[in-house]
Amino acid sequence: MDPKEKLFSKVLLALILLIMAVGSWFVNRSHDGIELVIGSFAGSYWDTPNGDSYQILDEVIRQFEEAHPNVHVRYVSGIRADDYSEWLAEQILRGREPDLFFVLPEDFSVLASSGILADLDKLVANDRDFDPNAYYEPCMEAGVLNGQQYALPYESVPTIMFVNKTLLAKNDIAFPRSSWTWEDFHEICRKVTSVQDQQYGVYNYSWLDAAYANGASLFAKDGSASLLSDEKILDAIQFVMQVDSLNMGFSVTARDFDLGHVAFRPFLYSEYRAYQPYPWRVKKYTNFDWEGITMPAGPEGGNISQLNTMLLGMSSRTRHQSLAWEFVKLLSYNEETQKNLCRLSSGISPLIAVAEDPVVVALMQENIPGGSSFDQKLIHQIMSTAAARPNFSGYDEALSKADSAVREGMKTDQMTAASLAAIEREINRLLSRRR
Repeated sequence: MDPKEKLFSKVLLALILLIMAVGSWFVNRSHDGIELVIGSFAGSYWDTPNGDSYQILDEVIRQFEEAHPNVHVRYVSGIRADDYSEWLAEQILRGREPDLFFVLPEDFSVLASSGILADLDKLVANDRDFDPNAYYEPCMEAGVLNGQQYALPYESVPTIMFVNKTLLAKNDIAFPRSSWTWEDFHEICRKVTSVQDQQYGVYNYSWLDAAYANGASLFAKDGSASLLSDEKILDAIQFVMQVDSLNMGFSVTARDFDLGHVAFRPFLYSEYRAYQPYPWRVKKYTNFDWEGITMPAGPEGGNISQLNTMLLGMSSRTRHQSLAWEFVKLLSYNEETQKNLCRLSSGISPLIAVAEDPVVVALMQENIPGGSSFDQKLIHQIMSTAAARPNFSGYDEALSKADSAVREGMKTDQMTAASLAAIEREINRLLSRRR
């Protein structure tokens, strides 16, 4: 090599090293004394027993601070789940919201539409170490508003059907398959029901459960209109009324189910998990074996139930976006964190690889009396097909009014296409005032 070329190479190398050193200094200086604030709450959102609710967060903070010695991460402890939304709203009004925070399902659309939550689309697209396909699609959809990703899923809870295995066996009825239908469900309820023997088919199976399983949508995706006049919804309502009529006017209660007199009851998966292990299991359902299964499929749908998802988002006003994004991923996307969450909490991981991990599934099955068919295949079926909660402002109020009106109509056996259309018009007036 020519001496001039050698000199040039040395100078170039020196410049590169200098640039790297200066860059490192700026990075370290920019993180010097940084405080990253996390918004969290105590206990379980799912209202189930939860030992140390901060254990996961404390462990992730320890890992994060070890990787970033100049960053301090803190959170305010002791905020109850019931008070969390109000606390977060107060922080936002003061301009002091956390850099990143847990987002309750019912708060997501308001936080996203008001500009409080940062749009994550660019962060997702530019992060080569992040694959959105690692999540179940309905879980990711829970953090989407108007086609934009504003939050990542942290923990999900679908609705499943509790099955009283003891009562079915007593009546020589086979345990239903995961692909069972309304027809199968009705037939089992018919065989089990005997008012004289205090045996009943189902408790608390609602028209909403049936509507989801019949492939119906209650509202337009953007919340612009109610879709209650859909024939799939009318079929769902009439099916529930048909099942209820088997009780010949008797009102089945939660106590009837707890005493082992009822074959089926829809439940959140978190309830299913929370009351399997000792000592929680001794407090409920001690006189019969039970198991979870998919919801029965309607003729126009599938074995579908609604999914509730706890989310993680970051403030659009954070000054530490890259650090906040890294921390969000450590909670939501890191498989070890999610496995620990499955061990300590009562939900299902939104990560496919974790939710269907044999070790995680075995952990969930440990204390299920009599074994379980709740395996990887069933988890995949439930989570992949679940109906994500609609994300639009006013959803809860609109759903509550629709549910109340439909239930009132069902009491009088006056649910027709015309009556549903009337309820739809009323809900549309409510939705139009919110737009």
